[in-house]
Amino acid sequence: MAEAAQSRVQSAMKEFINEIDRSKLRGLQRGMHLCAADCHADTMSSMDEVHRCAERCQAPAQRAQQYVQSELEHFQESLSRCVLQCQDEVKDKVGPNTSEGEISKYRREFETCAIACCDKNIQKLPNLLIKLKAAFESGAM
Repeated sequence: MAEAAQSRVQSAMKEFINEIDRSKLRGLQRGMHLCAADCHADTMSSMDEVHRCAERCQAPAQRAQQYVQSELEHFQESLSRCVLQCQDEVKDKVGPNTSEGEISKYRREFETCAIACCDKNIQKLPNLLIKLKAAFESGAM
């Protein structure tokens, strides 16, 4: 049951990453490589100038990649905090004299809570995608 929720999160994340890659990052990567190719086509510049030119070409794609990575880390942290809260709630109920039956009940409560965390966080991805695309389109990247 929890494995299915984890699989849904992984699948949603993969879909999210593929969408942001196709819609925004690939264009930046393409532009970076074309820009760098132009730098290397300049036979009048020194090797250092060509290197600096190519580094300037990389900057926008690197900033975008870092921004996406940062947002994905925030997403993962939010999911982890939610699951840890579930764990804390269950731990508070378990004592040294807790019966096996109660432990099984609390384990199911934890699993239900963790699955709800996964589903709740998956539902955040479409808005995160909109936020990222808007940041790209506004030139904030």
